[in-house]
Amino acid sequence: MRNTFVIKSLTVLILCCSLTPEDAPRIFLIGDSTMANKPESVAPETGWGMIFPDYIRLRVENHAVNGRSTKSFRTLGHWRTVYEKLRPGDWVFIQFGHNDSKESDTSRYAPARTDYRKNLERYIAEIRSKGANPLLITPVMRRKFDEKGNFVDQHGDYPAVVKEVGKAQRVPVLDLHTSSRDMIVQQGVAESRLMFLNVPPRVWEHYPEGKEDNTHFTRYGATCMASLVAAGLRTLNLDLAKELKQFPAGNKYIYELPKIVDVAFRKDTFNIEKYGARGDGLTSNTDAIRGAVEACAAAGGGTVLIPQGLWLTGPVVLKSNVNLHVSTGAVLQFTDRTEEYPMVKTNWEGLEAIRAQSPLYAADVENIAITGGGVIDGAGDAWRPVKKSKLPPPEWEHLVKSGGVLNEGANTWYPTARALKGSLVKRPGVVAEGYDLAKAEEIREFLRPNLLSIVRCKRVLLEGVTFQNSPAWCLHPLLTQHLTLRGLTVRNPWNAQNGDGVDIESCRNVLVDQCTFDVGDDGICIKSGRDEEGRKRGVPTEDVIVQHCTVFHGHGGFVIGSEMSGGARNIFVSDCNFLGTDVGLRFKTTRGRGGVVENIYVDNIRMSGIGGAAILFDMYYMAKDPLAMFAGEDKPSIAFEPVTEATPQFRDFYIRNVVCKGAETAIFVRGLPEMNIKSISLTDIAIQSKIGFVCTEGSHVTLRNATLQCTSESVVEVHDSQDLVLENVRSGNNDVFVQVSGNRSKDIQLIGANGAGTKKDIALTNGVSAKSVRRK
Repeated sequence: MRNTFVIKSLTVLILCCSLTPEDAPRIFLIGDSTMANKPESVAPETGWGMIFPDYIRLRVENHAVNGRSTKSFRTLGHWRTVYEKLRPGDWVFIQFGHNDSKESDTSRYAPARTDYRKNLERYIAEIRSKGANPLLITPVMRRKFDEKGNFVDQHGDYPAVVKEVGKAQRVPVLDLHTSSRDMIVQQGVAESRLMFLNVPPRVWEHYPEGKEDNTHFTRYGATCMASLVAAGLRTLNLDLAKELKQFPAGNKYIYELPKIVDVAFRKDTFNIEKYGARGDGLTSNTDAIRGAVEACAAAGGGTVLIPQGLWLTGPVVLKSNVNLHVSTGAVLQFTDRTEEYPMVKTNWEGLEAIRAQSPLYAADVENIAITGGGVIDGAGDAWRPVKKSKLPPPEWEHLVKSGGVLNEGANTWYPTARALKGSLVKRPGVVAEGYDLAKAEEIREFLRPNLLSIVRCKRVLLEGVTFQNSPAWCLHPLLTQHLTLRGLTVRNPWNAQNGDGVDIESCRNVLVDQCTFDVGDDGICIKSGRDEEGRKRGVPTEDVIVQHCTVFHGHGGFVIGSEMSGGARNIFVSDCNFLGTDVGLRFKTTRGRGGVVENIYVDNIRMSGIGGAAILFDMYYMAKDPLAMFAGEDKPSIAFEPVTEATPQFRDFYIRNVVCKGAETAIFVRGLPEMNIKSISLTDIAIQSKIGFVCTEGSHVTLRNATLQCTSESVVEVHDSQDLVLENVRSGNNDVFVQVSGNRSKDIQLIGANGAGTKKDIALTNGVSAKSVRRK
């Protein structure tokens, strides 16, 4: 429903390239309903030709028409309209076949080996007569599997004829028939249904009885097919491929960005007041809200309405096809009675653990949402410990007088003795330490829940709501696919321990769009399990878009790690603000984690007031306040260790267009001697900081077109790093541009104008060879 918004929001970053002159080549699409434009009234049906213009800078005219064949497209006059518009250099994409095979309809039927072939040849001749270029596209695949799950091709000779004509006429052939089949088979019997017009009854206005259609596409399916067409242009090495829109960071194209399936619900509404709820802030509405959710699910889905009011409740479990709508003016207030949250087996920081049930919980369900303009409050004050150092004296004294207990050092407050007891034991609540439900009760309040836990779910939307005051992390989607977070406000007190905004763990196909975070820990965090358990699970977080978000305060703005043992890849971050966070872009791990983090693309990031590093890569994460290491604490010993499956890897990061006003350190890279941080590209960077660029144990790191306005003696400090490129790096009146140390430092290149204002270009220490640095 809003998939094109993601694409268009990202492509505004390259708007200057999307303005083409009037005489630029145009693309004309001719074909059948799988390509054609559709009115909004038949949503969600979408032709792939509706999406394709979002992927290319050239003007695209979609003349495809429902139900047409190579024969009827001409006889009904559609081709004449296109033909009369053509001019030299234009392109015509030709995709027919579905309707040519309909033997019972003489107005459309064109046998593959005779009329179909002749019709294609005639189109080609007429296109060339106008100086334009034909592109043949084999028929896009219909979806059909037999009873054993084997794919069944229904297109007969038509695809082969297209290829034969292309070869004979020397016309490029884009084989959408094969690529769409491969995509359908790869997605499988169940998941591939989402690409086609298989819709349940009473959800879409045009399909009150529902529909089972494995020929035509949903918007998601059309987006997938349009991407295959764009990819096909590159495979064919056509000049048109040069016009495909690119993501600004790295060598990625817009069509390659992740694609997310939307949710959709029946129009039925279940108002919680009709189930006995009272919004007076005093009445417990747990049973009423649960009753409304269960009734909604039993009826086939719809919206559970939380109207204006203050609604007190215990934990709520979401079910498939339910949209929990928290209206503007509504506060869904979870109870501070911790005994109402049963102990459950779940996952915490990447490990199997016993914790209190989350106030909002969903597991193994599909097509769910939490929407509206209201507030969801997790009553975190009843759970969270508080350090004395995090409160001014009057507030600390008031907190102590309110109840609870202090630790032995009288510097941390706990809400109960059970919470204090939990702080004193090894790995509290972790199943591997022998915890079960009964044993976990002994330390109940220490085992704080996340406000929202979504586990093994598919097609999830969180939109418009404010989530606040969580006992631990605010939002924790785990092992979930097709997840959208849009327009959320996520808040936790600045001193909230483990008060992360969102922790996306082992999820796939995720969009985080136009959200605001103001929290006590990391703002937007990517995880995938911890250590051996995470590697055994082996599910990376992948195919994620984060865009148009703002993070205030917190430890990190956008973060990957440290629990990333299952890996993370294909993540796109653009157009975000990080204001007052300890670190801006934070990539952290440590020995023992294992896992590979790769193919990370970041563009157009604005920061200010960063307490530590604006950009940080650290493989020595110690689970402590990130500001500690920038204050000179927690310096690890640097020693080689054997490379094993527990050795983490960071590689292939592409970061572009980052500006920062005020940071302790501009860029901090700290890899392992046995496993350097590799292949980092930093381009168009401007940072004002105390310390410039520090690179330890990095390989193939490039800093290009950068301004580092720092006050440190050296602008760039390199230690035991290799294949480092500094190209056109501007600085102020520092003493030294680049200082190199460590006997493993080598192949450091200075290209172009670097450090023009510094007193000395290069300083070598600790016996570093002069040959290790060269200027080009």
